[in-house]
Amino acid sequence: MSLTSDALQQYCCMMIPSLVTLSGSPWDVLPPGIYPATFAEIEHGYAYNERRRFLFAGLIDASLHLAKAGCQIVFLDGSYVSAKPIPGDYDACWDPVGVDFTKLDPVFDDFDNGRANQKARFGGEFFPSTLMSLDIGAVFTEFFQIDRFTGKKKGILRITLSTDETIIRRMTS
Repeated sequence: MSLTSDALQQYCCMMIPSLVTLSGSPWDVLPPGIYPATFAEIEHGYAYNERRRFLFAGLIDASLHLAKAGCQIVFLDGSYVSAKPIPGDYDACWDPVGVDFTKLDPVFDDFDNGRANQKARFGGEFFPSTLMSLDIGAVFTEFFQIDRFTGKKKGILRITLSTDETIIRRMTS
């Protein structure tokens, strides 16, 4: 089997797939699945205007706090990882395995007023990935993979904080 130049480029270098049209959804979304991504790839693919760069900075700040508490994995969802040009925020969930809860910033456990304090501080909302979403009776990593407009499956991104160069560089500086 041989690959064309374009196919080889995609096979070797593109970890975040192109957005797809989901009939009935107002914005193109990731195809169903959980896709590994780095913050450099997310910045390149999604932080393309002032609002998105603002949200990206908040996501990095929050992820740095989570990493310092021992969190290894963050999942990213919401209109931020869609074709919506000006997303209101982003949705994220974090894996509690390995987290030292004495080091976890209390804002990650503050769900009052629709998570207003999380949004004010980081521009997005954070849930433990193992927390059950009452909307569907499944954990948040499953909930995030359902398009809220259509009920159809869609994709999310998975960032491994312990190997992400953006996080490592900021933790050591």
